Amino acid sequence: MVSPGSRNASDAHASETREPERRQPEATGAGRRLVGLLRPHRSRISLALALGIGGITLNAFGPLLLGKATDLIVDGTVGGAPGGAAGSGTPGVDFGEVGRVLLLLLVLYVAASLFMLAQGRLIAAVVQRVVFDLREKAEDKLGRLPLRHFDRHPAGEVLSRATNDVDNLQQTLQQTLAELITSVFSIVTMLILMLVISPSLALVMLASVPVSAVLAAWISKRAQPRFADQWAATGSMNGHVEEIYTGHSLVKGFGRRAQAEERFDAHNEALYRAGRKAQFASGTIEPSMMFIANLGYVAVAVVGAWQVVHGSLSLGDVQAFILYSRQFSQPIVEVASVAGRLQSGIASAARVFTLLDADEQHPDPAHPRTPERAAGRVRFDRVSFRYSPGTPLIEDLSLTVEPGSTVAIVGPTGAGKTTLGNLLVRFYELGGGRILLDGTDIASMTRDDLRSRFGLVLQDTWLFRGTIAENIAYGRAAATRDEIVAAARATCADRFIRTLPDGYDTVLDDESAGVSAGEKQLITVARAFLAKPAVLLLDEATSSVDTRTEVLIQRAMNTLREGRTSFVIAHRLSTIRDADVIVVMESGRIVEQGTHDDLIRRQGAYARLHAARAHDASGVRTDAPADQSRSAVATRPA
Repeated sequence: MVSPGSRNASDAHASETREPERRQPEATGAGRRLVGLLRPHRSRISLALALGIGGITLNAFGPLLLGKATDLIVDGTVGGAPGGAAGSGTPGVDFGEVGRVLLLLLVLYVAASLFMLAQGRLIAAVVQRVVFDLREKAEDKLGRLPLRHFDRHPAGEVLSRATNDVDNLQQTLQQTLAELITSVFSIVTMLILMLVISPSLALVMLASVPVSAVLAAWISKRAQPRFADQWAATGSMNGHVEEIYTGHSLVKGFGRRAQAEERFDAHNEALYRAGRKAQFASGTIEPSMMFIANLGYVAVAVVGAWQVVHGSLSLGDVQAFILYSRQFSQPIVEVASVAGRLQSGIASAARVFTLLDADEQHPDPAHPRTPERAAGRVRFDRVSFRYSPGTPLIEDLSLTVEPGSTVAIVGPTGAGKTTLGNLLVRFYELGGGRILLDGTDIASMTRDDLRSRFGLVLQDTWLFRGTIAENIAYGRAAATRDEIVAAARATCADRFIRTLPDGYDTVLDDESAGVSAGEKQLITVARAFLAKPAVLLLDEATSSVDTRTEVLIQRAMNTLREGRTSFVIAHRLSTIRDADVIVVMESGRIVEQGTHDDLIRRQGAYARLHAARAHDASGVRTDAPADQSRSAVATRPA
């Protein structure tokens, strides 16, 4: 049934260090890709631009009308022009004309506000759609990342890119896109109107623009790497928080809360320093620009007053020019401020694009194959695998398992037991050889098709927030309540479920108060059996239950394994005595195979493991290798 054949291998994964994170895209590259995300929405952006231009144009007539109203009042008061209303006290002022000018000004401002309101609504719709698409891409990317990626990057760091960085990018676009569109056109419009009123005053005002531009560019260039540091520190802190929160029971149990808090304080301090530097660098843009703009106002006021005195300009024209100069310098300040805020968004965009550019798992074949029958025959044909290129783990391993057989895989830590399970469901890709399921190479099957034929029960339980019934039916959503209850009864879970206040409708969450670790494991066993897979993969499924429950589960497994091929990755040798074949692995190769009694009589590796366990159980110290293995199968995301 089982044919061994393997060369010596070592466990490289145990000593594997995380690879350096690939370099993030340069700011310019991230900026170009960000513009590319906006390109499909160019029609809406064009309409928003048109509305912004309309609003700015209407606003642009405001200072002219105010200047006209001022000239009407000044001319009527100083010159005593006829036409004033009788008994008004200032017979030279035409208040009727002044009222009409002010009414027109009110209409223009109301219309401009409506235009800007419509523009804001369009921009919000565009930004939300862009971020919606980006989140979908990130979610889709997470599903295509190989487990190797999650081995080498903290889960909190990965999630921070898909959540915090996307949220920051959304806020940046929302706050800056409309300002950028309107500010640029405002600058051009106000410049034209200032040139029309007084070219000399316009040149005075323009003298400050090069200084402002150089200063803004210099500050923005210094701010960008600081924002990159800030969001990298945010990801590191999120990774630490996720790690500590996930294992908070162990942290408290081993009295390491103080050390965890110290590490958090260190991450928090790093984030504080990076954030302070980034925000300070960005925050200096606006006051610096305002200082330069105020110098321009002083120069305009002095030169304008001189021209009024000499009759070159009217007082209304100077008033209008000063208002235009304010509307000219304010967009410049806003553009500079937007440039500072954009550095934060671009830094987040670079982190998101790095995630989107990460190497993906091998795609499913274009023309997948599927086994003609679901008997459960599995064959490892000269399989090789290594976590690190220079360190082999499994080399030239061959193994054949007939349908309906129960194969137990035992061995010391690092022997490659759990790795075989990972390779069987394509959590990792083979380095050489092939694995056949019912005569079909699993590499020629889609992952969904392949994994739908397996039922997994893992040492580390995973339950989502939902009812117990929903958790049991996770692998078969169409299951009826009767089928769920039958699976629970078969796996000895029904009795404890019925003792809970809401029975099968009890909601499980992160705390799952009232449900022990062993009872959670029973739920996962019931889940696998309800799925009715062709092959069962059990990674020490009874490790978290007491002896009596273990016996009951073993009896239930003997019934439920009928007609199914079962792989049992065994850490407790008492659970696999009745296996059809026991495969003993050491250093990635099969050193023994046979039934329990056969292997005991041989007095080989299995007998030594069994003796070591017996000594451990009796309290005798032994130097024999502990029969444990890391539970890689699905302790990482699939």
